[in-house]
Amino acid sequence: MADLDDLREGTDYSGATTTENGFHLKGQSGQDWGLRARLSRVFDPADGKTVMLAFDHGYFQGPTSGLERLDRSILPLVPQADALMCTRGALRTTIPADNGKGIVLRASGGPSVLKELSDEELAVSIDDAVRLDAAALAVQVFVGGENETKSIKNMTTLVDQGQAAGIPVLAVTAVGRDMVRDARYFRLATRISAELGASFVKTYYVEDGFETVTSACPVPIVIAGGKKVEEKEALRVAYRAIQEGAAGVDMGRNVFQSEHPAAMLSAVRGVVHDGLTPDEAFDLFETLSH
Repeated sequence: MADLDDLREGTDYSGATTTENGFHLKGQSGQDWGLRARLSRVFDPADGKTVMLAFDHGYFQGPTSGLERLDRSILPLVPQADALMCTRGALRTTIPADNGKGIVLRASGGPSVLKELSDEELAVSIDDAVRLDAAALAVQVFVGGENETKSIKNMTTLVDQGQAAGIPVLAVTAVGRDMVRDARYFRLATRISAELGASFVKTYYVEDGFETVTSACPVPIVIAGGKKVEEKEALRVAYRAIQEGAAGVDMGRNVFQSEHPAAMLSAVRGVVHDGLTPDEAFDLFETLSH
């Protein structure tokens, strides 16, 4: 076992990744053809970036604001997203089979907001994921949480099943109320997830040192949109994250809780795929809103 008395914090995070070997996503060139094909339905092969639309919140929150009626709030936004992150229930009941988007299927669940959220189990079988033609499977990972080992075991079990079926796994790093949201914690959580087999990782942006998080993680990182903030602030965070090495964003509340969701999603696309600055993207948002 490693000597924990001499656990030294890393310092060398600079320089470009040198192991792409022609594939458009970091760390995935050695994967099977089917797994890479599915990743290409989530990340645009033209630039290796993604704008994911997250509306899986109901699996533990119920009909939260903006998601009361998925048919009214989400369906009009589908054409602008690269990928949809949702539950199998929402997929089967609401999303047309000819939508043409990569489906990132929520595969963990169990407790509601009334219980300890880290006590999740795997809630989707690999057979059902194949039936649903999932492009990826999302599982919550609670590094430092009460059920850390259990959640990591959920992820590794899903990775094993996904590798056998050619389906990549997205590890979603969850932060408890008592955890520090800083670069050191996210370097730990994202690296553990990647080392144990996740094909890409969803985590939070931090102002100080986020580039070390993306640099130290050998697979692509997508940032979570997080709680609802003003549109210009959400666009600023998305811009900073992309500039500092993120491969995309997975926005939910900052899109479907906006007064103008379609305009906001277009502005986010402008940041991620077209290199718009926050000011340019906000101008686009205001133009489309009117």
